[in-house]
Amino acid sequence: MSTFAEFLINGLSLGSVYALIALGFVVIFRATEVVNFAHASLLLAGGYFVAVLHEPLGFWPALAAGVAGAAVVGAAVEFLVMRRHRGADHSVLAIVTIGVDILLATELTRRIGTDILALGDPWGDAVVTLGPVTIAETRIAALLAAGLLITAFLLAFRHTSWGVAMRAAAESQETAALMGVRLGRVSLGAWAVAGALAAVAALFLTVFPTPGLERGTSLAALKAFPAAILGGLDSTTGALAGGLIVGVVESLATGYQSDLAFLGRGIGDLAPYLVMVVVLLIRPAGLFGTKELARV
Repeated sequence: MSTFAEFLINGLSLGSVYALIALGFVVIFRATEVVNFAHASLLLAGGYFVAVLHEPLGFWPALAAGVAGAAVVGAAVEFLVMRRHRGADHSVLAIVTIGVDILLATELTRRIGTDILALGDPWGDAVVTLGPVTIAETRIAALLAAGLLITAFLLAFRHTSWGVAMRAAAESQETAALMGVRLGRVSLGAWAVAGALAAVAALFLTVFPTPGLERGTSLAALKAFPAAILGGLDSTTGALAGGLIVGVVESLATGYQSDLAFLGRGIGDLAPYLVMVVVLLIRPAGLFGTKELARV
């Protein structure tokens, strides 16, 4: 039972980080109706900034700089690339984000090379023992930080003018524009927020028990993508639920992998996608996604 509790807590912690990444997908999709495949590069950029700056600045200033830097990169992508193609088909814009991701990822992986970069976090390899359960302090910090950030975002989304503008744009961009909503500002803010959330997620994906930031770290965003899809790509609540589901499923599948040997090796990596497929077979719009109605 203690082993199950440990896997469950680790899964919730990992899922909260996935929820931060999934929320970035959802924010951009709600603001622009575009699936952002460059999100993995935003995550890698935020982690790289923290890794490079933590020695000269210290951890907390470096983390703030990394969050701000990833937000600036996200805003720059929107302003320099996406805004130039406004009005194009959404599938075309999604392909554009793939090109952006390739460019950013190529440059970042060239800089990182084969190194594994430490981010200088203050938790190190410390653990907390709660009865028979042992949890890394980094896992607890990830759960608390993600909970605070997601709560702050949801409050801002519901009670600030930016949140109201984003919700209006998500309902109907044409109507929102006629009512005075500046769609360019909404889109720019969405990309900046997504970059900032990705930078925080990069931190908790690369601290103990992970050895550090490497060029493959961005692949974690691919695990968060099923979280956004199964939760509903236009639902902020769905991003939270999807992230937690994916994190718990991955943790349990990896932890009990020896008992699931009949399913093959690496089932923990495959489990998020299996859950996504099962959910989409039952609810094509995701758990909390908006169902589209069509008149025939």
